Amino acid sequence: MTEQNTMNDPIWQAVAEERATLVELLRDLPESAWDTASLCAGWRIRDVVAHLVLATRVTAAALVVNLIRARGNTDRLIHDTAVRHADRTPTAALLAQLRATIDSTAIPIGTTPIDRLMDLLVHGQDIAVPLGLERTMPTAAAQLSLERVWTMGAPFHAQRRLTGYSLRTTDTSWSAGDGTPITGTAAELLMVVTGRTSPDESADRQ
Repeated sequence: MTEQNTMNDPIWQAVAEERATLVELLRDLPESAWDTASLCAGWRIRDVVAHLVLATRVTAAALVVNLIRARGNTDRLIHDTAVRHADRTPTAALLAQLRATIDSTAIPIGTTPIDRLMDLLVHGQDIAVPLGLERTMPTAAAQLSLERVWTMGAPFHAQRRLTGYSLRTTDTSWSAGDGTPITGTAAELLMVVTGRTSPDESADRQ
């Protein structure tokens, strides 16, 4: 885990804004809503929040221990550590922990500030959509995140999964791929490349 001293960096400002508005969205939820299934399969809303908290707390020692515990499977590691933290943390405390991350510029080794922004944008939708709540993604932040997911490989493998599709944003100049066209806002295409929205359903709407 590294901490960056970049208070005037627009990416970190966007990260702080996403965290702050997510806290506001969660603040008035009834207790029962926290156990709603998120858009991310196998994750409750409280698990998603726990994951966002833990993303600011990763240490090398904890990573090794939890990787062994997950038998080397990083997806299982991320899921299981979030669930364990969510299960042992009362809802009010979990919300307070998320609030405490607002100005954090800590990033796990091997990740970037844009990864933190992308995580918040996508997980914000994972939380809001199942609850029927509106959560708008800023266009510039969505575009940066879309570009990052398209080029990063794991865990989304967007280029491989979307072979045979041509993606084009309607609110920016971004485009990628070749084949069946999928058009939408940067926010909408971010949900496609991260696997939250089916490419076939998105293509059918063109």
